[in-house]
Amino acid sequence: MHAPAQTGAAPRHAGWARLDRGLALLTEIPAAILVALEAVILFAGVISRYVFNAPLTWSDELASILFLWLAMLGAVIALRRDEHMRLTTFIGLMSVRRRAWVEALGVVVIVLFAALMLAPAHEHFVDQWMVMSPALDWHDGVRVAAIGVGSVLLLVIALARLAERVSLADALSCIAVIGVLVAALWFLKPLFATLGNLNLLIFFVVLVGVCVVLGLPIAFAFGIATLAYLALTTTTPLTIVVSRMDEGMSHIILLSVPLFVFLGALIEMTGLARAMVDFLASLIGHVRGGLQYVLLGAMYLVSGISGSKAADMAAVAPALFPEMKKRGAREGDLVALLSASGAMSETIPPSLVLITIGAVTGVSIAALFTGGLLPAVVGMLALAVVVYFQSRGEDMSGIKKSTGAQVRRALWVALPALALPLVIRSVVVEGVATATEVSTVGIAYSVLTGLFIYRQFDWRRLYPMLVETASLSGAILLIIGCATAMAWALTQSGFSRSLVEWMANVPGGKIGFMAISVIAFTVLGSVLEGIPAIVVFGPLLFPVARALGIHEVHYAMTAVFAMGLGLFTPPFGVGFYAACAIGKVAPDQAIGRVWPHLGALFVALIVIAAIPWISVGFL
Repeated sequence: MHAPAQTGAAPRHAGWARLDRGLALLTEIPAAILVALEAVILFAGVISRYVFNAPLTWSDELASILFLWLAMLGAVIALRRDEHMRLTTFIGLMSVRRRAWVEALGVVVIVLFAALMLAPAHEHFVDQWMVMSPALDWHDGVRVAAIGVGSVLLLVIALARLAERVSLADALSCIAVIGVLVAALWFLKPLFATLGNLNLLIFFVVLVGVCVVLGLPIAFAFGIATLAYLALTTTTPLTIVVSRMDEGMSHIILLSVPLFVFLGALIEMTGLARAMVDFLASLIGHVRGGLQYVLLGAMYLVSGISGSKAADMAAVAPALFPEMKKRGAREGDLVALLSASGAMSETIPPSLVLITIGAVTGVSIAALFTGGLLPAVVGMLALAVVVYFQSRGEDMSGIKKSTGAQVRRALWVALPALALPLVIRSVVVEGVATATEVSTVGIAYSVLTGLFIYRQFDWRRLYPMLVETASLSGAILLIIGCATAMAWALTQSGFSRSLVEWMANVPGGKIGFMAISVIAFTVLGSVLEGIPAIVVFGPLLFPVARALGIHEVHYAMTAVFAMGLGLFTPPFGVGFYAACAIGKVAPDQAIGRVWPHLGALFVALIVIAAIPWISVGFL
């Protein structure tokens, strides 16, 4: 994930610099304030309800209103800072001149997407203005206006980038190419009307694939493909894209994303992550591959804290990568292991996907939380085998084994950090806070621990952390929003129900259904991302699994692990690009190194699918 090439572009003039600073002030300050407000509002709701037995009836509602603004401003910040997830492997192979032109073409596509969003966003705003919120009695238009404002800002940033970075000749040629393509597709509209579900292959496989290969950010690839599909093959108004994006990005469960991302940054900044990692390193850091094993163990522990894979990786990578590089580890290998460990830990509670499964299928969230711990252990052991073979030649001559006293001291220092997962799980189990609110308890605990126990709290880093939280969250949430719109299009086409009917009648009964489910959820996790995929297919496939006698928790663990594998599998898996962004390594360096790890996880997935006890043995 890198800034677009600026080769051939004019040097930055003072006017563009002032515009960029203005856009930064206009978006980053409000976004940072919104992240802080969300944490304060939800934590105040927990304290008011649990301590004073006086629930704040408006807290969730206000948090939901502010959340959509946070998501859209974060997406805008991510575009301005070139932090949207995208694949650069193929454009990196191009010549400098051709790469500059392809980058310019991508900017033109973003301009087209943002421009196409303006009218539907305004229509959605008008429609929702009549809806009043129950507690605050505010017009819902106040909330959904965020999509329109965000689209305008995306358009401004993309146009400014086009004018600043791209030569006039390249800009005109890219506009001409896109114009000819749009005209050709419009001319073929009568043909598309006769193709039926073949259009899904054209728009959601071919078009999305071409956009991703050419380096277009994943979210915009999903969004432009959905807009094109609906405009050219259906009579559905494009307003539905905005309303589906609104639904996908506004779900209260997803409010966990920015809060958990911020929690991940906090536990790194306050020293909690370092304390946990140091303790694990004191135990096994002296063996070959020791720090890789520490990374796996730390991801397992931290996943129990955050529930957000991006937050998990952001907490662990900065604490381990510098020392691992000193020991000679290659950056590509580090990110490959980080990415695979993110997939491995997808079932560890409080996973957002587990929460979503419980919400849309009726499966007990408590049972899902219990059932998710052991499948992740199976994945961790599979990755440990890969680490063992990869690290056999590691030079350990300068590494000393920690003494018993050093281990005990590291444990003593790490106890407040190790207590955080227990605190969070206790808060959820005892009903003190909801799955959305629990992150705010972790934030408060981390702040207090950092201030008074570890005495490590850099106030100067707080604002950049809030902005980075908004940017990363916005990039993730825009993908989810666009994927939700794409999932709706798939559902309305009848494809999803046809897929379910076919899966229910595959030969082999229960075994055949599980085998097809493993493949299907791996692909869906790669293309749609876990939450939209579960929202679309969970209510359809889980009843089929029950009818075939498959335990719903076992099926959930298989589905989540498979989607996690897909989520972190290039070239489409967006989790892989998140790992690259957090590890500050180009996807090109890691994409060739991740396959042994993913192969081990696939073996673990087969074991999990074949042995139900792994998922249900402790229920």
